[in-house]
Amino acid sequence: MAHLLKKEKDYRYIEVGEGTPIIVLHGLMGGLSNFDAVTDFFGSNGYKVIIPELPIYSMSLIKTNVKSFANYLRDFIEFKELDNVILLGNSLGGHIGLYHTKLYPDKVKGLVITGSSGLYESAMGSGYTKRSDYEVIKKKAQDVFYDPEVATKEIVDEVYETVNDRNKLVKTLAIAKSAIRHNMAKDLPKMYTPTCIIWGKNDNVTPPEVAEEFHELLPDSDLFWIDKCGHAAMMEHPIEFNTILNGWLESRNF
Repeated sequence: MAHLLKKEKDYRYIEVGEGTPIIVLHGLMGGLSNFDAVTDFFGSNGYKVIIPELPIYSMSLIKTNVKSFANYLRDFIEFKELDNVILLGNSLGGHIGLYHTKLYPDKVKGLVITGSSGLYESAMGSGYTKRSDYEVIKKKAQDVFYDPEVATKEIVDEVYETVNDRNKLVKTLAIAKSAIRHNMAKDLPKMYTPTCIIWGKNDNVTPPEVAEEFHELLPDSDLFWIDKCGHAAMMEHPIEFNTILNGWLESRNF
């Protein structure tokens, strides 16, 4: 289902459903549509799903970092007058969710991370030296998934356009450096927010041992695996992803 993008103040976002707020945080090259299945399912099952468009390429270069995005999220939550939110983040979005929770733990009721950065960065911003070669970019986009067919031409074209836009490439590299700088290994043991970790067993970007380390370091976390699945579980196995998440939310009375 296509969802309407709302524009209010300095924010652009999708909002679907009524109930407990779930704020979804997209990744570096991830569009809001990556979460269509999540939005449709939870938006019609007692949750208000909100997906803000993160200012990844519109922040000044000096503010293009994980901490600035976490503060942007805080401002957005205040603007929407929300409290006790559940944050759901994929890849860089997971990292932003984690960092926001570290800074403002009283605002976050629960955290869901999938293929999150924050402990290990391998593919963020790397390997774009041959960015003008469409086939190279196509292979990189396909490697994100277990099934390369999930990387549609539309997805590949978007990645190709992003890495060939000099401004966006500079910001991408800045974010990659910031993600490494904002490693969260020392912070996680002090974060008691209930956390659901959903991970693809075949994730090449943030490999399975990253999920295990998150699980080990976060005091109140549950780890779930999805087989034959890469870096974006909510896209590659949407039904399984939603079933796991729904079960976890029910078990936590969220």
